[in-house]
Amino acid sequence: MTRLRLGVNIDHVATVRNARGSAYPDPVRAALLAEEAGADGITAHLREDRRHIVDDDIERLMAALTRPLNFEMAATAEMQEIALRHRPHAVCLVPEKREERTTEGGLEVASDLNRLSGFIAPLAEAGCRVSLFIGHDPRQIEAAARAGAAVVELHTGHYCDLHADGRFAERDAELAALAEGARLAHGLGLEVHAGHGLTFDTVAPIAALPELRELNIGHFLIGEAIFAGLASTIAEMRRRMDAARAGKG
Repeated sequence: MTRLRLGVNIDHVATVRNARGSAYPDPVRAALLAEEAGADGITAHLREDRRHIVDDDIERLMAALTRPLNFEMAATAEMQEIALRHRPHAVCLVPEKREERTTEGGLEVASDLNRLSGFIAPLAEAGCRVSLFIGHDPRQIEAAARAGAAVVELHTGHYCDLHADGRFAERDAELAALAEGARLAHGLGLEVHAGHGLTFDTVAPIAALPELRELNIGHFLIGEAIFAGLASTIAEMRRRMDAARAGKG
C-alpha cells in the first residue's frame, strides 16, 4: 500500500506564544523540528482574526521550510491575495467562523460551487494544489471535483468525538461513511487526505483506508509534545500510521 504522508499542523505552538504576547515558542522552530522528526509537510492556518498563526509566521515558514507548506485559509479575497503572493505548495480552503474554537465542520461546496470554482482557478494557475476541507457527504465530494480542486481533506472530527464519548457503534458507522467518501473521491480523480482531532487512539482505522494519501494532525501532537517531546511524539504517530498501513494497526 502507498506510504501515507504526515502533515504536522503547528498552529497551536503559536496559540501558546500568543497567550503571553511573546516571541516564543516559535512555530517556525516547531516546523523545522517536525521536518527533522519525519513530517512530510507542515500545515498552518492563517485565520481572519490571527488568533494563532500571523502573517509574519507565513513569511518565515515560506523562507525556512524544506518540505511543502499546506496553507489553510478561508475562501476570502484577503486570503487569496496572501496565497497568491506566497504561492505555497498547497492551499486548503476551510470554513471559518470567528466565534468557533476550532473548525467545526466541512466546507459547504455544493451550494457555493460557482464562487468557489472562480476562487480556486487563480490559485491553481499559480501552481498551488488546492484542497477543500469537507465532510463525507457525496454531494460535497462531487461538487469539490466540479469546482476544480485537486484534493479533498475529509473531516475526521466527528469520528474522533464519537470515539472519545464511547459511542462506538456510531463511531464505526462514521468510519464506514468516511471510507465510502474516500472511495468516491478517489473514483472522481481527487487525491484524498483526512484530518481533525486524530490521536494515537483514533489514527489507525483512518490510516488504514487505502485511498488516503495524507493525514494532517496538529492539536494532539502539540499537546502530547508537552509530555513526550515533539520529535518522539511525531515518531510515534508515524509508527502507528505505518503499522496501520501495513495491516498491523
